[in-house]
Amino acid sequence: MREAQNAVPSGASHVRVWDLPTRVFHWTLATSVLGSYLSSEWGEMEWHARFGYFALSLILFRLGWGLWGGRYARFSSFLRAPRAVLAYVKGTQSQRLGHNPLGGYSVVALLVLVLVQALTGLATDDNISFRGPLVAHLSEGWVSVASSIHANLQGVLYAMIGLHLAAIAFYVVKKKRNLVGPMISGDAMMERPLEDGEAPSRDDVWLRLGALATWLAALSLILTALTYLSR
Repeated sequence: MREAQNAVPSGASHVRVWDLPTRVFHWTLATSVLGSYLSSEWGEMEWHARFGYFALSLILFRLGWGLWGGRYARFSSFLRAPRAVLAYVKGTQSQRLGHNPLGGYSVVALLVLVLVQALTGLATDDNISFRGPLVAHLSEGWVSVASSIHANLQGVLYAMIGLHLAAIAFYVVKKKRNLVGPMISGDAMMERPLEDGEAPSRDDVWLRLGALATWLAALSLILTALTYLSR
């Protein structure tokens, strides 16, 4: 691994882009979505709910982390103006650290889809094996709406995940850029010197402890709400 990192083109360098909390979030969210899907397919609805609660805690964490997290995890670093997205699509924008302008909006779309799925799951009643904790506190009409959204939106979520994976494959095959490696190691290879305003992301112990505190706060909020709703 060390030899591979040293074998870089002249003028290129490895730069810390993804802090550890962002990487852990990425892979644990992927695991929770997969677990939610499989548990539903296998009829394990208690586990389906648990994966949903865990995913919700991760999304709440990411919303906070998008405001005060590492440099390239912040929404302000990758939610660009429409002209930046257009320049990227036209291929007139040079390589930049973090998410590209189009990828940034796809990240937000995925976060919103998972959030809506998790929230509507709380109010879903399939009249067979699952009854969300909010069902007892809502009218039949609202439960019906939430259940319908939860059932129908999952196809959109899976389609977005498919597009995400297709984009990764496109970058590997056509652009010869590995997007998976940096989300594991945290480091991306820049084929040019860093410009003014560009810098490696923080990834120190204090940042990581802050991330842990943020997620624990989100998890505590969810568990407290579930305890209240179960009374």
